[in-house]
Amino acid sequence: MNYLSNVTRSAGDPKVLSTGPSSLSAADRLGRSLGWFSIGLGLAELLAPRAITRALGMQGRETLVRAYGAREIGSGFLSLSVEKTAGLWSRVAGDGLDIATLLSAYHPNNPKRGNVGMALAMVVGVAVLDIVGAQSVTTRHGRQRGGWRSYSDRSGFPQGLAKARGAAVSKLDGRLSGQASTG
Repeated sequence: MNYLSNVTRSAGDPKVLSTGPSSLSAADRLGRSLGWFSIGLGLAELLAPRAITRALGMQGRETLVRAYGAREIGSGFLSLSVEKTAGLWSRVAGDGLDIATLLSAYHPNNPKRGNVGMALAMVVGVAVLDIVGAQSVTTRHGRQRGGWRSYSDRSGFPQGLAKARGAAVSKLDGRLSGQASTG
């Protein structure tokens, strides 16, 4: 018996006897991992911008690094939400900003140019994962392309429109007969 699965269950709820494989697809697991990575990276950028800028020879850009940290955290939370597609695509856009910023520091006068090169390689690698994750999640959870969905065959009444009309008429007849006997 799986004790942890049964901790929050009420007395009348069915018990979990065993658990099976996760219902999350590989795309969902990658998206979740990228979301948590984004939150961790964003916290590092928010809490230690001086260390990051010093390592990259970009002193004076601490505010920019903090802003990128806030962006990373937002993308991470969005990637973990029901709007995971938007979160993952925002990570891809953020990768473009990160690459552009790092390229501006990748010049011969920067004594930390080697660190910037390694950072660029890492960001490009993560960008590839972000693109794969965003495309996979979009494919899995996106709407099918094509025509509009037609709901013309649905009434909104689970037992049909005729039965709903019959119930409404019966209720109205009951109210009218009650008013006639008390009036």
